[in-house]
Amino acid sequence: MSTTTFETLPHKDLVSVANLTGAEIQSVFATAAELKANRDEHNDVLRNKRLAMIFEKDSLRTRFTFDVGIADLGGMAVFMDHRDAKIGSRESIKDVARNLERWVDAIVARTFKHRVVTELAKHCSIPVINGLSDSLHPCQALSDFFTLTEKWGSVRGKRVCYVGDGNNTCHSLINTAVKLGAHITICTPEGYEPNAKVVNEAMIAARDTGAEVRIMEDPREAVEGADAIYTDVWASMGQEDEVEERAGIFHDYQVDEGLMELADPSALFMHCLPAHRGHEVTAGVMDGPQSVVYDIAENRLHVQKAVLVMLMAK
Repeated sequence: MSTTTFETLPHKDLVSVANLTGAEIQSVFATAAELKANRDEHNDVLRNKRLAMIFEKDSLRTRFTFDVGIADLGGMAVFMDHRDAKIGSRESIKDVARNLERWVDAIVARTFKHRVVTELAKHCSIPVINGLSDSLHPCQALSDFFTLTEKWGSVRGKRVCYVGDGNNTCHSLINTAVKLGAHITICTPEGYEPNAKVVNEAMIAARDTGAEVRIMEDPREAVEGADAIYTDVWASMGQEDEVEERAGIFHDYQVDEGLMELADPSALFMHCLPAHRGHEVTAGVMDGPQSVVYDIAENRLHVQKAVLVMLMAK
């Protein structure tokens, strides 16, 4: 039986890392580290708690890590994909929320439209966790920076360079970096930059931590001296009809051995997965000694367990 008293988050939901303070993110990391190091000591923290998992998109890491995570903590999950849960179509988001709050103790939602997550959170009295939307991927970014914290001790003052599409993962990386005092450079082709509102709000937050946010187009210039290089697929789920077009546009943004050599010699390679070797990253980099992609994937489990504990064990 667990005798540890875990800190709780003052927020009902986890919709965006932008809603967390740097201290709250560090608290998530401390909880994740404890759960990772002492799994068998905390297997009853969420005993008899029930988690609804509503997924409009396919998933490997998010589904497995939340399902295994709640089980590790003594609870259970009920999974429902979009073929069964026509959110906002078969019945309103409000009614889905009002029903689920009567049956379960929290919801993980993996959606296309970000509005679905925010509407669920608005109408639910129970915690709603963003498992990915077209706008944000907060659990991924928390796991990314938890992994960097494990490797470096602190991310403050470190330089992270993201090369690729200014997508949901990119947005959450920006949100997390500035809260922790890490410098982040985003390098995209023209027209594929991250959302200007996300960038502007991050630059305001960065004033308090000394972080820098840079938006660039030249990947060779962007990665110079970086402590970590991050990339993601060029076409996300829902953009399948753009695969060929994007392959041409992003051709010069591939993270290969030559690009890695321009970064710090000890620079880490990061990817949220799934990865397409030969497209956004070469096999040599993906499977090379500087790659921490599987460490990040493992840490999705521990970070999300921390989020579950800190939102549900109240």
